[in-house]
Amino acid sequence: MSDMCGEWQVQRRRKAASRSLKTSKISEAHSNEPLDVGKTVKRINEVVAEMRCECFWKEWKEQMLSAASLNLKETEVNSGKLQESLDAKIDPLECVCYGLGNFSTSVSARYQLAILLLLLDAAKIPLKDCLVYDPAFSTGEKDVLRQLGLTVLTDNEEGKRLATKPTLFYLMHCGKALYNNLLWKNWSPNCLPHVVIIGNSFSCMKERMIESEFKRDYSYISQAVNVCEERHLTCPSRLTDVFSDTVLISFNPGKLNCLNQSTWTAPLEPQYQHCTDLEIIQKQSQNGGRT
Repeated sequence: MSDMCGEWQVQRRRKAASRSLKTSKISEAHSNEPLDVGKTVKRINEVVAEMRCECFWKEWKEQMLSAASLNLKETEVNSGKLQESLDAKIDPLECVCYGLGNFSTSVSARYQLAILLLLLDAAKIPLKDCLVYDPAFSTGEKDVLRQLGLTVLTDNEEGKRLATKPTLFYLMHCGKALYNNLLWKNWSPNCLPHVVIIGNSFSCMKERMIESEFKRDYSYISQAVNVCEERHLTCPSRLTDVFSDTVLISFNPGKLNCLNQSTWTAPLEPQYQHCTDLEIIQKQSQNGGRT
């Protein structure tokens, strides 16, 4: 994992720190230009067909389905609801996607959207059960997503969504604060096992920061890195800018239950008062207020 972190350290730091602001500017620049919804949907479906034939996609699919199935079964074991057969039907996952970016103008974002659509199909998640949000989305892009069948959220949750059932969070190259907020909202041995993340490596985030600042500013990632399971998701060299540093993150219920109960006591909501570049667009900032 350290080789993967080192290779993309500089590139990812620059990209993660600036992506939300850059995409916001792109969206603003194009918001008054009409977007051909039908043409854009066709373009995305062509990328989906292209990605479906890629060898790396088959590995991603197997990893994701394996992690989701294993976590759900272990959760049922720990809650006393063990299935009679490991082959019994598993309830569909829910899916939440944050920070996709401006896919109408960004090739990388289109590839990431294509893989999301393939993941939904593989996991048999109804398109309407996939919730998507990015403050950078233009009006036309929201129309495209709705045309594809996805549900576009209207509020900026800042990643603070509680997983009440097994949920796939698709967070490609999102800011650390968004991951940290998601972990805080689900910070309990009952909720974290419901969380499956496809996004950036927590281990790499730790390696790129001064340890004291990492613990202070992103305390939930700092704690989660020691108890989560990361599976590296490979991709071809031509798509490294799109999918580099991507891992599948899950939480083993048995491992979480071994931690001291004080770990879960009254988790404080993150404030980020020491962060000069938060890497995400907050509600106050989005509405013209103070961050």
